[in-house]
Amino acid sequence: MNATTTLVICGCAAGAGVALLVREMVPAAPKLGPALRRLNPPPARGDGAATPAAASTLWGGWLVDRAPGALPRADLLLIGQSPEQFLITKAGLSLMGLLLPVLVVAGWMLMGLGVPLFIPGIVGIIAAAALWFVPDWHVRDQAAKARSEFAHAAAAYLELVAMRMRSNVGASQALEDAARVGRGWAFTRLQEALLRARTEKSSPWDALADLGDQLRLPILADVADIMRLSSNDGAPVYDTLRARARSLRTELLAAQATEANADSEKMSAPGALLAAIVMFAIAFPAVLNMLFL
Repeated sequence: MNATTTLVICGCAAGAGVALLVREMVPAAPKLGPALRRLNPPPARGDGAATPAAASTLWGGWLVDRAPGALPRADLLLIGQSPEQFLITKAGLSLMGLLLPVLVVAGWMLMGLGVPLFIPGIVGIIAAAALWFVPDWHVRDQAAKARSEFAHAAAAYLELVAMRMRSNVGASQALEDAARVGRGWAFTRLQEALLRARTEKSSPWDALADLGDQLRLPILADVADIMRLSSNDGAPVYDTLRARARSLRTELLAAQATEANADSEKMSAPGALLAAIVMFAIAFPAVLNMLFL
């Protein structure tokens, strides 16, 4: 590595350090999250030592305060993952991507192989940047699967609510009775929302609408609107609930059929490629003989 490359690397490192120093020294607007954590600190252990979970929360909170961009809070809330754990995973993967090329090149140098030092730096930065977005893709995929699973549970929930309403049960009681029937995580979320509404003396359809807004589940907003109509106007909603459940099942079946067709097309591509390779292997000797005869 010549002197020019050394000066460039040193200048980049010095510039990054000055930029971080200026960013930390510039006063910023106080954030609500750190203030609430300072007012309600996590309980400490009796021996005065911090637990691993508390230390992880502390580092995660520091990352949340300084993370660039917006966090997918709705997706994280849906899959039950905290923002602190999400950012710690992102930081750990980026650090692994940054250090892994350096360790590989160090092993090569110990074996006597000369490798320029800027290569592991460039590869490490690219790998760290790529691994930084891997948790985002994973969370987005898990959230999409969770929303699909919740939609299936919501279709059954609508049918159960309609059955309770057909038995001349009040709207609030019908929502709670139907939520207690299920045992999956979707019904658990519904039970928690309805229990919170009863504790706070608020309407259950408003709680379902708020849960739908938080988790980005439009079907809960539909359920809330239908039950609000029944409570305010006294309208019979049995047929409306059954029709909405039927339409939701139709949408889910159409989505599954589309996904199955896409998977079938993906499976046909390798078969077509294999057939083309076999045809080329069979025809190649004959074409070669024709060219050289």
